[in-house]
Amino acid sequence: MRSTVTRSAVVAALVTAGILPAHAADLIDPPVIEYEDPAPAIGGWYLRGYLGMTNQNFKGLDYEYFNAPGWEQTWPDKGGFGSSPLFGAGVGYQVNHWLRGELTAEYRGKASFSALDRVTEIADPTNVMTNEYSAKKSEWLLLASVYADLGNFHGIVPYVGAGIGASRNTISHFNDANVMAGGGGYAGTGSQWDLAWALHAGLGYELNERATVDFGYSFVHLGDGKTGQAHNYDPAFSRPNSGFKFKDLYSHDVKVGLRYKLN
Repeated sequence: MRSTVTRSAVVAALVTAGILPAHAADLIDPPVIEYEDPAPAIGGWYLRGYLGMTNQNFKGLDYEYFNAPGWEQTWPDKGGFGSSPLFGAGVGYQVNHWLRGELTAEYRGKASFSALDRVTEIADPTNVMTNEYSAKKSEWLLLASVYADLGNFHGIVPYVGAGIGASRNTISHFNDANVMAGGGGYAGTGSQWDLAWALHAGLGYELNERATVDFGYSFVHLGDGKTGQAHNYDPAFSRPNSGFKFKDLYSHDVKVGLRYKLN
């Protein structure tokens, strides 16, 4: 009887010994494998849209019959332009954290122009005439620009850049009123393409991973502008000519816009 009990105890002990390791293994937590998130993509395409205001100027008005022999011409008001709105859009590519490029097309609305000259006969200084000039000017501007982003300061990214392209400059509604002589003239609308270049600076503010608000400034040189052929109010006094030339148009522009990443 005692031997039977002993054998039973031994068998129970062996069975228990075989079972316990299995239960102990089940109580050990499986190893945790940690995966690092992939680094965000640096490069990528983005779209850009913006609007702003121009602050325009030029180097002077020219005409082939200015400074006629026997007459002295002076400029009490050499002329200037009013501000005008601008609207632009384009596509860009972010090469890395520091470098990006853009292609943009921009319409610059009609800016009012005015100027005043005085013409005095040298032989008779009492013979004086004035000409009050007025016109409108607008452009289509195409630019390829490169930008350097200068670091990210809590979502604020300052930048500088430069661009080159072409501007189609249009002069319209040109009028010359000679009040003192009771005469004057006008010129037809003229448009021409010219080389354009720009310098840029600004700040980008990152709203999220895709959208950035852009506050920018640009100095833009637009080339020259030209009217169509000029005519006297009295056709009997009209002479062949190539129109009035606006030399070295340039502008200080301020803009606000949005850049949106596509990937």
